[in-house]
Amino acid sequence: MNDYILSVILGIVEGLTEFLPVSSTAHLRIAEALLGVSLDDGFWKMFTIVIQLGPILCLPILFIGRIRSFFETFPTGKNGTRTLFTHPLTLTLVAFICTAVPSLLLKKMIGKNLENLTLMGYALAIGGVVMWIVDALYGHSGRTKDVEDTTVTQAVMVGLCQSLAPIFPGTSRSMATIVAGQLTGFTRSAALEFSFLLSIPTMAAATGYDLLKFLKPGNTTAAIDGHGWILLAIGFAVSFVVAYATVAWLLNWVRTRGFVPFAIYRLAAGAAVVGWAMGHAQ
Repeated sequence: MNDYILSVILGIVEGLTEFLPVSSTAHLRIAEALLGVSLDDGFWKMFTIVIQLGPILCLPILFIGRIRSFFETFPTGKNGTRTLFTHPLTLTLVAFICTAVPSLLLKKMIGKNLENLTLMGYALAIGGVVMWIVDALYGHSGRTKDVEDTTVTQAVMVGLCQSLAPIFPGTSRSMATIVAGQLTGFTRSAALEFSFLLSIPTMAAATGYDLLKFLKPGNTTAAIDGHGWILLAIGFAVSFVVAYATVAWLLNWVRTRGFVPFAIYRLAAGAAVVGWAMGHAQ
């Protein structure tokens, strides 16, 4: 397949799936396998990391008003009831730390699982079952309707659950944070918004860390020619535009329809991936 077309397709996949609770990592790896890209190819590994910068950039733009209000009201909050330790900015940092520490401790396992399509398929399917059950039980009973009212317990639980996503590719950061949020009392929309806010430092740190590994001296993958830079630019731009539109759509969808359609999709996709991976392993 033409490299330019491939970069557009992967940019669309990244933009569509990064914030949907369906796992962008699994979808990118599956798409590469289906399109004949070796999962060991150094350039395309770097490509899938770099194009994540597009979705990362779209979040601060979409939530600029919300983020600005958090800084303006720090540390007492908009209602004057928050403290240095319970303000949403602090609790986002707490959740980020609860994600980062387990991920760093288990980084070898994370790297090894990125080529295991069977594991990704099972993670997609199991995550779909969990999401379906949680949304059915807690989708209409959330007490925390605004991330301004997030508690320390909620932040810790959401952060710890998000750490499962890089350890078991296919789980999805969005799915993990949404499920944890609903279990701890967030409404659907509040769980989704907190997931988006937490994604900003989490994705920036994860992408930055992976890029530094690729760009360290001696890594031949870092020697990108002009053709490679064009492919990276195309993937980045496409993923940014698609992610921007996806987030705007998802915020409106979830408020009225919930997460069950995504759960059903995960079950179907997971079963298909496991069947396909096992068939090719024989």
